[in-house]
Amino acid sequence: MPDVKDRPVMTIAAMIEAHQARCLPHLLTLRMIAHAEAAPVLTSRTVIEIAQATQAILAEAETAADDARAAAVSAGGSGAAILVQVRLNRLTAAAADAIAAAGVADCAQLRCHLHRFVTLTTAIWTVQQALYGAGGQGHSAA
Repeated sequence: MPDVKDRPVMTIAAMIEAHQARCLPHLLTLRMIAHAEAAPVLTSRTVIEIAQATQAILAEAETAADDARAAAVSAGGSGAAILVQVRLNRLTAAAADAIAAAGVADCAQLRCHLHRFVTLTTAIWTVQQALYGAGGQGHSAA
């Protein structure tokens, strides 16, 4: 069995990119729903897909933030955790708004909230990469 020191080290930037990559199929689903030419057909299945996609993205964003915070703390702490938490709170609120609009079949609001959620998702990855990625504090973790 290889020694722990022989295992490859994954940088925080690579960890964030991995979390982001797992979000792509979910973002695609939300974009397809938001960009439907006609009003999206809000079947119960569509509402479930919206809830599952937003929750999966939130989980990945939160896990990436936790990984980055842990690396920052082990390297001496970071005030960036507050900024990331504010972004996560905004993303969580946008997900709740999208799910609520889907639940009441408000297609106009749903589109608006899905666009906001996708935009905030992109923003949180940008912030995390800037703060903790190769251009930021770029700490490594095993």
